[in-house]
Amino acid sequence: MHDKPSLISNAPSHPAAPVPLWRLGFRPFFLFGSAFAVVALLLWSLALSGHSGNWSPLGGVLAWHRHEMPFGFAVAILAGFLLTAVQNWTGRPGLSGRPLIALFALWLCARLAWLGGIPLAITAIIELTFLPAVAWVLGRQLWQARQTRNYPMVAIMLLMAACDALSMSGLAMGNDALQRNGALAALWLLACLMWAIGGRVIPFFIQRGLNLPASAPLPAWVDVLGLGLGILVAITLALGLAGIWLALPFTALTVLHGVRLWRWYTHGVWGVPLLWSLMLAYAWMPIATTLMALHSINLPVAASLGHHALAVGGLGGLILAMMARVSLGHSGRPLVPSSLMSIAFAAIHLGALARLLVPIIGSTGLMLAATGWALAFTLFIACYGRILLSARADGQPG
Repeated sequence: MHDKPSLISNAPSHPAAPVPLWRLGFRPFFLFGSAFAVVALLLWSLALSGHSGNWSPLGGVLAWHRHEMPFGFAVAILAGFLLTAVQNWTGRPGLSGRPLIALFALWLCARLAWLGGIPLAITAIIELTFLPAVAWVLGRQLWQARQTRNYPMVAIMLLMAACDALSMSGLAMGNDALQRNGALAALWLLACLMWAIGGRVIPFFIQRGLNLPASAPLPAWVDVLGLGLGILVAITLALGLAGIWLALPFTALTVLHGVRLWRWYTHGVWGVPLLWSLMLAYAWMPIATTLMALHSINLPVAASLGHHALAVGGLGGLILAMMARVSLGHSGRPLVPSSLMSIAFAAIHLGALARLLVPIIGSTGLMLAATGWALAFTLFIACYGRILLSARADGQPG
């Protein structure tokens, strides 16, 4: 597999930063975002088992966990991905050097502020600056190149920032429901990005990776409908308006995701880890929406099962698969990951399955889910840490 994907490919030439880590956005955000994923789940597991000692993050352990998984971990990977992809969309060099260091430092300071229980006012200023800053960098490059096709990415980033503000407002007012609504709305906005980005790259990667002829795309209105339904769900959760009627958009999303998977599937993917990992991750999308539809019609299905199917299997799985591919492609290496990454891919999906079995196996499921997640991202760091810290193998900048 030596294809060059259309969403992210080799960058245009630009002066290299002196240190490889700061040459392109995917490097620091993939590396440290993955490290944070491991640390955050281990801390959460210790808290659940009653072994967290006197540690008390801002807002308490539960508020910290549900905020930091979308706004700490996922947003870091998203920033690294988009700051890298935008140079291919626009033909302009991506953020690097000191501006990239400054943006990364903003993200890192917010994480440390939450962990250390820094006063809310200070934490909020740092926290609520990061997403608008990423959106501004991304939007500015898109606007300069008049690259309108990807404006929705900026819009979703700004909606994510609004959800972060909602979550922080709930924390400031001592309103746990409001804080939770902001975090859950952000999670389903991330599902919108999975719909948008996955719909572009997954069929392309399968076609090129297996040397298949290009298939006819679904009508454009399908993409618009899926994105619109996803945003509707997110806004509804943000406003706390969930009700039985939500079964309709969740069911429609299940059908749309299912149609995509049916059209993309070919048995050849099972021989290529970078392909089956993507397909398995996307398969969690209709599982999550189905669980949410069942919950909406008051069947005995906890909403947390749908949220965690999306967060652990879907989002975590897709992040891991995309990082594994993008890191190789943008470091000038063949698209052949270490065999350890197959273990990582399997671990995160087994962890997601264990999380869904919590109603049956209890706290064991929580521990297995956390272990699978931590193992998956630890293996990514072991396999890719040196690559992300080193110059491109082909001598090109980036």
